Amino acid sequence: MVGLGQKERPALRNRSCHGRGTGNKRCAASPERAEAHRQVGRSIGPGCRAVLLCAIGLLVPTVFGQTQPHLNRLVRGGMPGLPILTGVELTTNGLRLTWEGPPGYYRIEYRTDLNGAWRSLGPATHHLRAATITGLTSNAFFRVVGPAPQYAGAEACAVCHEEIHAQELQTRHAGALATLERIGQANNPACLPCHTVGHGLPTGFVSATQTPHLGGVQCESCHGPAAQHAANETDPVFRPRVELAAQMCGGCHNQDSHKPHFEQWAESGHALVTEDMNPPGRINSCGRCHSGASRMALLRGEDPALTVAGDANQPITCVVCHDPHRKTPHPAQLRNPLVSFVDYSLAPGDDFGRSYNPDVQICAQCHNQRGATWTSNARPPHYSPQYNMLLGTAGLWAGSEAPVPATHARLEKQCVSCHMVTEGGTDAAHPAFSGHTFAVRSYDGCRSCHPEPETLVEFTQLSVALHIQRVKAALDFWAITRAPEPLRKYGSLAWEYAVPGKLSNPTGAAQVQGPRSSTNPAQDEQRWIPERIRKARFNLYLVVQDGSYGVHHGPHTAALLDTALQWVAEELGMTRAAVAAAVKVEDTGNPP
Repeated sequence: MVGLGQKERPALRNRSCHGRGTGNKRCAASPERAEAHRQVGRSIGPGCRAVLLCAIGLLVPTVFGQTQPHLNRLVRGGMPGLPILTGVELTTNGLRLTWEGPPGYYRIEYRTDLNGAWRSLGPATHHLRAATITGLTSNAFFRVVGPAPQYAGAEACAVCHEEIHAQELQTRHAGALATLERIGQANNPACLPCHTVGHGLPTGFVSATQTPHLGGVQCESCHGPAAQHAANETDPVFRPRVELAAQMCGGCHNQDSHKPHFEQWAESGHALVTEDMNPPGRINSCGRCHSGASRMALLRGEDPALTVAGDANQPITCVVCHDPHRKTPHPAQLRNPLVSFVDYSLAPGDDFGRSYNPDVQICAQCHNQRGATWTSNARPPHYSPQYNMLLGTAGLWAGSEAPVPATHARLEKQCVSCHMVTEGGTDAAHPAFSGHTFAVRSYDGCRSCHPEPETLVEFTQLSVALHIQRVKAALDFWAITRAPEPLRKYGSLAWEYAVPGKLSNPTGAAQVQGPRSSTNPAQDEQRWIPERIRKARFNLYLVVQDGSYGVHHGPHTAALLDTALQWVAEELGMTRAAVAAAVKVEDTGNPP
């Protein structure tokens, strides 16, 4: 249920900017800039809106403020201009409410029946959009009362944020209303919320003649109503949001508008945070590619442990790859190019600021081998060597030949050519596909070189899967028949890493352990594994972790596995043919 209320708020304080803030914020020291802020304060009137909610239990309630939640639903136009309830959760000590709405102070009210009078649970002091109500014993209805939207337009933002505003004017967002005008849809109410600022809301866009300053996608579309901030720029309560959640972009870039960017992203691995990224030992190393919040902090030159600790469990969202503020040299405002050939491997312990290379293609920023070396004994290489496999630089080989990039590396868009094919959208029978699942959906783009690409992919992957099993069986054979005595207790795991990979432990069971790795030589069991066996397992797991089973770079994949098998054969004192005969590998006929 939604109810609307009107309640006067204190008049906006009129302040000129006095240079506080960082980044592109500029001081509004001139009288003209100070007057611009005062005009915003006079032109936008106060008001409020309320959200109602039915909940259980109430008796002498107490309300505690909470940390700020992230936007968790799609709202047409981007940042919600009116309060909306986003979460109701029964906790051990009460009822937790979360909501969205313009920046400012909110008050929680309740009544015990639909016809009763509303009673306040304290003054309007909640500005973090979350609160916990305690002391619940009976049914009650709740509402959250807060400020009405007060839009100012991007020109008001430009008073301090001139550089960002100038950059944003060069993007397609700035011309969103002009796009509608060119196709005769400038008055279509179904389109205007995503092509203007605050359409249909108080102080929002009405028409190009009445509110021209609110045409197009502007600062307030994504950061929320900002007139209060423009008039009270040093008050943190009214500071506009910086929201990383994909729901922000998804309010407009969804299946109900043009293409299902948000829905398909939500199906992808990019939308998942599988482990807590907040611990100090993880927020900077793992977080740089598994936490959108951590990576954005690093790109700003910050230490995530200081600036996003406690809020690092944000996935790889839209703004991690796309720069919303500027037209970059790359398609779709990508932060990095689509194609590169420079080898790149960013290890977890590397200094991000010194090692980051903006000229490395967008996918390779994370999908690289992360400094993996054969001398590491703790665990297999990470699940991300795709870029290095594509360039033919991953792994070890016996000869001195220089790495040769795959033919697929010469594709016009490299990874995107296959993993982000877009199609459809012309009619109901051919729904749009935006490519943001990042899964290979179509082989149509392959047919200019491969007459039957589906058959070729199946054959390649079956052949590589069989080769992987052959090398793994050879390593098992070595472990059982030739492993040094201190390792025999591990059986077929004697060749494995201390934390075995999925070839030996497909479920990741914690109780499955390989030879112990330690910096103390007396306790280090990995030292008993011969160098050639360690190199062989390194090559083997790079191929497995690449995940394409030869499709990314077939010749390089075969070379790594051939070299691995040769090393195992040498350690066994046998020929490769003899090893192949000694180990029986069953061809299941099923691709991986």
